[in-house]
Order: sequence, then structure tokens, then C-alpha cells
Amino acid sequence: MSKIRNRRAIINRKDLVIALDAMVAEKSQSDWHAGVTAILKDAHQRGWNEVKRRFYDEAENGRTAAESISFLMDQLLRTLYDFVTTHVYPLSNPTASEQLCLVATGGYGRGELAPFSDIDLLFLIPYKSTPWAENVVEYMLYTLWDLGLKVGHATRTPEECTRLAKEDLTIRTALLEARYLWGEEKLFLAAAKRFVRRIVATSGPEFVELKLAERDNRHKKMGDSRYVVEPNIKDGKGGLRDLQTMWWIALYLYGGLSREKMQAEDMLTATENRQFRKANSFLWTVRVALHFLAGRAEERLTFDTQRMLAEQLKYKDHPGASGVERFMKHYFLVAKQVGDLTRIFCAVLEARQQKSTFLARFRRTKKLQEFAVEAGRLTFVTPDDLKNDPTLIIRIFAVADDKGFDIHPDALRLIKLNLHRVTDKIRHNEQANADFLAVLTSQKEGEINLRRMNEAGVFGRFVPDFGRVVAQMQYDMYHHYTVDEHTIRAIGLVARIEAGELADEHPLSTDVIQKVISRRVLYVAVLLHDIAKGRGGDHSVIGAEVAEYLCPRFGLKPAETETVAWLVRWHLLMSNTAFKRDLSDHKTIQDFCELVKSPERLRLLLVLTVVDIRAVGPGIWNGWKGQLLRELYYAAEEVLVAGHVNVGRGERVKAKQVELRETLKDWSDKDFDAHTDKMPDAYWIAEGPNTLEQNAFLIRETDDRGGAFGVTARIEPFQDMTKVSVYTADHPGLFARIVGALGVAGATIMGAKIHTSKDGMAMDNFAVQDMDGHAFDSRRQLDKLEDTILETLRGNVRPKEQLKERRIFGKKDAAFEIEPVVLIDNRASNWSTVIEVNAKDRPGLLYDLAYALYRLKLSLYSAHVATYGERAIDVFYVRDLVGQKISNKIRLRNIEEKLLKAARGEPIFTQKNKHTETVI
Repeated sequence: MSKIRNRRAIINRKDLVIALDAMVAEKSQSDWHAGVTAILKDAHQRGWNEVKRRFYDEAENGRTAAESISFLMDQLLRTLYDFVTTHVYPLSNPTASEQLCLVATGGYGRGELAPFSDIDLLFLIPYKSTPWAENVVEYMLYTLWDLGLKVGHATRTPEECTRLAKEDLTIRTALLEARYLWGEEKLFLAAAKRFVRRIVATSGPEFVELKLAERDNRHKKMGDSRYVVEPNIKDGKGGLRDLQTMWWIALYLYGGLSREKMQAEDMLTATENRQFRKANSFLWTVRVALHFLAGRAEERLTFDTQRMLAEQLKYKDHPGASGVERFMKHYFLVAKQVGDLTRIFCAVLEARQQKSTFLARFRRTKKLQEFAVEAGRLTFVTPDDLKNDPTLIIRIFAVADDKGFDIHPDALRLIKLNLHRVTDKIRHNEQANADFLAVLTSQKEGEINLRRMNEAGVFGRFVPDFGRVVAQMQYDMYHHYTVDEHTIRAIGLVARIEAGELADEHPLSTDVIQKVISRRVLYVAVLLHDIAKGRGGDHSVIGAEVAEYLCPRFGLKPAETETVAWLVRWHLLMSNTAFKRDLSDHKTIQDFCELVKSPERLRLLLVLTVVDIRAVGPGIWNGWKGQLLRELYYAAEEVLVAGHVNVGRGERVKAKQVELRETLKDWSDKDFDAHTDKMPDAYWIAEGPNTLEQNAFLIRETDDRGGAFGVTARIEPFQDMTKVSVYTADHPGLFARIVGALGVAGATIMGAKIHTSKDGMAMDNFAVQDMDGHAFDSRRQLDKLEDTILETLRGNVRPKEQLKERRIFGKKDAAFEIEPVVLIDNRASNWSTVIEVNAKDRPGLLYDLAYALYRLKLSLYSAHVATYGERAIDVFYVRDLVGQKISNKIRLRNIEEKLLKAARGEPIFTQKNKHTETVI
């Protein structure tokens, strides 16, 4: 236990007793409860404030604060117990059954209490409950509750403790750290002796197995990665609970073992023991700060608390990394260290267990190449092997992957002790690089072994550029993992696509990857695509430079190096083009192909793009993104294979119409011809067969009934998207109205294509999802969508007011400040001016932008929406009212100014136009 300074400044029990005795003397017994509550409440608050002051003003660490709060509670409880048993329910001649012992259990038993943690108490009685004991317990609990404390409590006999501990692992763990507080100590000692003799002494292996299974289930529940960007500091992987699990197991197997004695018992080395203490101290400091900051028992490092904690704990901004990113990197490195210690600890336990069995002395160790196989796992023959040949540090992972072995924890421990031997000489060793590349491009368990390599510290040591992104957090709501975890997951996804495991989700990638000529290029590009994050500047450009000097070291040929560098430089090209540009505009495809240049690069770029998006986190990939990437791939492939578009515009229109005619077999030639004559060529080029069919039925049904509006919605299950079509007379501001209506209905617009028929009717098609990123998939939801749009078009719904109060992320987005940017490009399209708006996402953003475009007298031809966590990127293809690009510089500046105001949610136009704004 760390030393608590000047304990009486936190709480002075002698002064408390004097105050309580004085209160008893002055007040009648009926007023005692109120009196004792007031005195103890004041003492608790003063002590709690003193601990908080020391934590902030004197920079005491969190472990000391936790122990100080535990000490404060000890003194309060002892004082309260003495008061109740002396004054309220005194016993002049107690019987054998009228005994009571106050016991701290769980974390409180360990002597550590976070500021808002529960206080776990056990009231121990001899063999049966008595009215006296019940009265004492009840009085104490009511007083503690009146103090505003959360108390977990139980009243049990030693026999009940033993029986329940046998049945319930949680109770067993809580009793393991039980600590005598006050009362009949002999009762506690007897119960502890019984618990150890009947439970602990007979169930060591079972406890270890159950505790490790409990840990694995907890990790799974928390995301099964220590690198999630909003980690749980208590229960998450690499958190405090993992350190405590080690301690519980050691205590259970080797009772009475202190954390310091774990070193003397050869459980941990001196270095590892120091790492244990530092990790424990850091995690406690963060946890205590988090409790104080939140004002409650909060264990999750959410985005909004991360920034405040970084400031409180004095993490400063550095070039390429903000203070909050540096704080979170420190957290993830500690979490990684906790994982290392857990693995080492389990290895020691296992080795001791094996040595204790009779058969272990006859077990033979097998040899495999330069290594030994122990208990089915790969290890080194002798500890000196790494001194003699440090390349074995890399080779063991390659052999383990090739032969399908796990790596023995002893070997990982030895590797960590010899990491300093991975020098430039080893990094440029041809065999070591070949072994590394074999793991990277493995078709077996490459992802698992790369993660083992990373956990052991080998990955970052062998590839120092990768070491720079280990535990590198990306402070936004889009990326779910640290850069190293994201990269390793992406590499694993490539292997799964290559093995055909994801054919249902990624049919094109599964087909294309079999045609890739150089597998090595693809895997190395995935490894390096984010390697320059956190350095400041464009990580794609810097990453390409890193690739140019790393690839030859890995053994890649000059042509392969050039391709890897190109892929790293342009790894965002395909997603940016597919998600932000109009794929029916030939200029989009032409510009894309001018950069890609070859079908092989196109294939490599597709797979890299897919795994990059998938590895960002759960829920990021969806069928709509897949559909857009497929559209871009096929359009680009057509150009790159033939050198030009094989099929002319007129032929493509005709082909679409022929395909639609096959679908609409029951239509007369006259009706079908009237329909095809109604829509311009751009419409037929832009829309897919399902949308063309949906539109045809909508137009005919609306025209037949003479309706002013027609709305229909359908589900695209594979794209996880709902397609909404609106047919009505075209007029300025229509798009803004529909966008507002969809927002009111809870829809997120992913894309929009706007068409005007030759007779002045608008045929607008939207791709939408619900707020969780999925299709509206029930008839009730689809009906609501259609009804809301119709009501808005009729003027019965005013979107602006309804959207104003909504939030997308709750309070999380308050942690992020995004300065909006408007980019206007007259080169991206032959026919339209392309406007891109980057801004913080919010309900009504797209509506405000669409309304601004309408007031700026711009005709909209297509809109493309992409969201990246808290950031929205909305792209509009616009022309002026006579169908030309906007080229006047003054007008372009005005457009930029108005759209920036719209993005910020500021008033855009003068007060005299307020009526028009409300109508829209």
C-alpha cells in the first residue's frame, strides 16, 4: 500500500468520537440519527474534498487517492460502528450469537476506492441472525445511505460465505480480498480460515480457468480489442480489471502474496514488476480523474472526456499530435503493456502447474527447425539463441505461421527482453525481411501472427515507421481503432477476401483479387497505406515516400516498389471518387482513369479501398458503398481495357431502354415510346435498371390519376439502402423541400440525382438510410417516408423548425470543432460546376445547403453525401439558370460565402426574405 501523507488532515477519528459523544450528551435519543448523520456527512465531505485537492493541487497519483478514499471510509465505518454498538444498541452481557464483524470486500477490501465507487460490506454473524445484529446493521445502512453513499452489502455466517463462494465466482472473488474492518475479529479470522481451507485450497485450477474465461467474455463484450477509441478503463481489454485478475489468481494460488513479493516468487522480473506498478498507477490516475470530472462512477473514456482529461493531466499539443492524441496514445501503450504482463503471468502459472505434475518430468521437447516445441507451442531451444542469432526473433513468427503453431509465452517473454537486439543490421538482413514478408502475405494465420508480433513489440522495432503509429489514435468519431490495429485488421481482411470467405459481402473484390498479378504489392500497400499518420501534412504523400525506401528493404523489385508507392499515395482516390463524384459524368471516369492508368492498378486499388473502409470499424461498410465502388470499377475498367469507352452515349441510352422494355412487357409500344421520349439522355445514363423501372411505374401512376405529386420508396437489401423517388412539377426550391422532408422522417441522404423531363416535370431519385446506417425496411417506415414527403410538398410540414432541435450524436459531437470549408471546382465536370462542402454533421445541414443553392439561383443536377463520423462532405453538381457553369469570380465568391454560413447554421439572407425561408 502506498503511503498516505498526513492522514488526520483527511479524517481525524478522535475528533469525530468527541463530537459524537458531545452530541449524545446534548440531544435526546430521538435526534441522534440526524445528529450522527450530519457529523459524519460533514467529515466525509471534508475528507473527500481534501483527497480531491491533493489529487489536483499536489498531483498525487490515482492509486494514492483511491487508498485515501478507502482510509476515509474505514474511519467513518469504524466510528459509526462504535457509535451504534456503544450508544444506540449497547450490549452489557452479549451471548455467543450476539457477535458482529464488519468486513470490507471486493475493491474496498483491497483498500482501493475510486471517488464514486460502491462500498462493498459484509456483516459477519456467528451462526444465526439475532435482533441485536439486525438492528445494528439496519441503523448503519440507513446512516450510510443518508450520507449519499452507494453500499453493496450482505449479512452472512461463515458457513453461508463458504457455501455461496463455492457456487458463485463473483462472491468467491469478493471474499478473496476480504479485509477485517471492525468488530469481532475472531469471527473474521475463523471465517477466513474456513474459506481458505474449504474453497481456496481445493479449487485452484478451477478458479484460474473460470477467471480467465470471465476475462475473455468481458473482453468480447467490450469489443475484444484494447484499441477501441472509446475504451472502458475498468473492464476493457488492457484495463484495471485485467491487472486485478492477475492479482486475484496469484492470491488464490499463493495466498498472502503481496504485489511486491510477486517478484521474489519469480512470478515477474524486476522490470515487469515495475511495469505492473506503473501501469496500475497510470490507470488509477486516469480512473480517479475521470470520476472527479464526470461527478459519477464513469469508466468509459468518451470523446468529450478525453480532451478534458488530457488538459487536466497536462498533455500538451506537439507537432503532428494534439494533447488528447498524446494522452490516448499513452493510454493504449499502457493497455498493451497490461496485455504483455497478463500473458507473461499466465505463462509462469502454466509452467509451475506443469512442473508440479508427475508426468511433466518425462515429457520430451521436440525440435522444429531452429526451435523447440513445448506443449504444442513454439519456443526457443535456449535463452542464448537470441544472443547468437537475433534474426530468430522474426523467424519464430514465420515458422509458427507456416507450421500452424502458437508461440509459447516464455518465448514472447524472452523476445521482449531481447528487443534491443533488433538493430539496423537485423532490419536489413535479407532472411529476416523474407520471414517478415512471409508472415505479412500469409494465407494461413498472418493476421494473428502480425498481432502477436505487434503485441511483443517486434513489429514496431523491426519496422520503426510502423512503431510510430503503434497506439496512434485518430481523434474523431469515424475511426474505431488505433492506426496499428486498423492496419492489422485490414491485412487480415485481404487474406479473408483472397480465401473467398467474404464472397457474399464482396463479390467483385473476391473475383478481382484472383486476377491480381502481384500479391506482395497488395499486402505491402495495405501495410503502408496509413503508416505516415500523425506526422503532420498529407499522410498519403509522406506514406508514399516511406514506401519508396521500405519496399526495397523488404525485397520488392523496383517496379513493385513503384506500384506500392502509387497505391499508398492514392489509396483514398477510389473512395473519394465513388462517394463524392457523379459516376454518370464521363469526366469523372476520365479523370480517375488518367491517374490509375492500368487495369492491374485498378484491381489493387479496389481491394485496398474495400479493406481500408471495412477495417475502420463495425458498421462503416455497407452495401451502398459497395455498389458505388462497383459502378466506378466497371466504368473505369471499360476505359482502361479498351483505352476509351467502348459503347457510345447513344448506344448506352438505347441499351438501357431495351432492358427496361423487357421488364415492362405489358406496356403498349405507344405508352413505352411516350415514356422514353419524356426523359433526356442524361437520365438514362445516370440511373440503374431498378430505378428506371421504379420511376416508370411512378410516372405512369401519377399521370393516370392526374396527381400533382408522386412518391414511392423501395428497399435495396444488398445495398442496405432505401431508394426514394419523387415525381412532381419542377420548380425552384423543390430539392430543398424534399431534403427537409426526408430529414424530418429521420432519413440520412447518401446520394441524389435530379432530372427534369422534357415537359417540365421533376424526377428526383434519392438513396437514403436510417440514422443507424441501414435501410428503412418495414412497410410502416416506408409509408412514413412517403407521407412526410407528400405533406411537405403540400406545405403542411415546415422542415426547418423540426430539424433545428435534433442532434445526431447526443453530446459526443460537442468534443469536436470542425471549421467548414467550401471547395468549388470547374474542372471536375464538362457540364457542371462541382461544389464540395466539408462541415460538422448535424440534422438540417443538407437542407440548409440545398436552400442556399436555391436562393443563389443555381440549378442542381446531382448531389452526393458522405459522412465520416462527425464530419459531413456534401457535393453538388450545379449550373446557372441557363444551363452553364458558373465562371464569374464575384458570383463564385458569393456562393462560397453563403454556403459557409449555411454550413455553420447561421442566417444566410436578410430578414425581408424570412417568409420565403419559412415556406421552404
